[in-house]
Amino acid sequence: MDVLRPPLIRIGGRVYRKNLIQEQPFPHEEEEEFCAGPGECADEPCDASVVEETERGFQSRLEVPSPLYKYIIGKKGETKKRLETETRTSISIPKPGVEGEIVITGQQRSGVVSARTRLEVLLDSFRRRQPFTHFLSLPLNQPAIQQSFLHFKEEVLHKCSKDHGVSSSLFQNPAKLHLTIGTLVLLNEQEIQRACDLLQQCKEDFVDQITGGQPLTVEVAGVEYMNDDPAMTDVLYAKVHMKDGSDRLQVLADQLVERFVASGLMLKEWDRVKLHATVMNTLFRKDPTEERNNTMPGKSSFKERESFNGQNILKLFENFHFGEVQLDSVRLSQRFSSDASGYYATSGQLCFS
Repeated sequence: MDVLRPPLIRIGGRVYRKNLIQEQPFPHEEEEEFCAGPGECADEPCDASVVEETERGFQSRLEVPSPLYKYIIGKKGETKKRLETETRTSISIPKPGVEGEIVITGQQRSGVVSARTRLEVLLDSFRRRQPFTHFLSLPLNQPAIQQSFLHFKEEVLHKCSKDHGVSSSLFQNPAKLHLTIGTLVLLNEQEIQRACDLLQQCKEDFVDQITGGQPLTVEVAGVEYMNDDPAMTDVLYAKVHMKDGSDRLQVLADQLVERFVASGLMLKEWDRVKLHATVMNTLFRKDPTEERNNTMPGKSSFKERESFNGQNILKLFENFHFGEVQLDSVRLSQRFSSDASGYYATSGQLCFS
């Protein structure tokens, strides 16, 4: 990392510098202690408007999803005690599993401000470590595409089954074929509702203008691989492009990500969304149920991925035509779930027409 240009974290409309630290993995990371020096964050306080004066001093309320309470409490309550001692405040946390506000109270405004700022930085750090729970998706599971995909799978297994690592367990569930726009960590119903509301706002602000209120016709054709060596492939995907040759789908995806990142609901990973539909993935071999019917979100095997040799597949199916699709909605899809059609359960959606 360039020490003169450290990464930045946006919290509550403010920008914080993130210093590089060396972290050691622990088997029970959720009980990891958070150490903050007495003067830390003092030069970068939270917005003073979130602190109100009361008859007994000052207080600030902070909305926090219940799954994150444990990080504030820490092992045997030590993180909470340390924060209270160093900032001379009292931190009230709802009972485990009960959604509510964390309330910080103290005699001095500066102490309440410092405690809130430290909590925000702490929570942002641990939120980034959570496995994603939802993702914005564009379904590609129309019957014709599913049929073509099954034909592709049959041909690959017939012609390339002797290639290293190639097996039927690598293939995507045809009912779940999709494009992923971006992933989200939504930890309670309030955050899910925020994401749904933002989708509808995006429709009004720019989606209708891009789509013209009509479905987007795309062509799914050709395959490509993610990594540098086709002989050691982990992900093989189908390429997707607008049939009319325009970049409207790319613009739509990029603007959605930009809006969700600005809202704090999504982390920015790339400058542009890579439009692709995964057809083979070694994670499916790692745990065949991982993206199909896993009932334990965030739980996966620690077994190392076994890559496959995709050279012949790329050569034989370079221009394989999966078909055309009418994209008519963006869905807020729930990871590790299925609906009646076999696709991911939908928490909300944005319809083009």
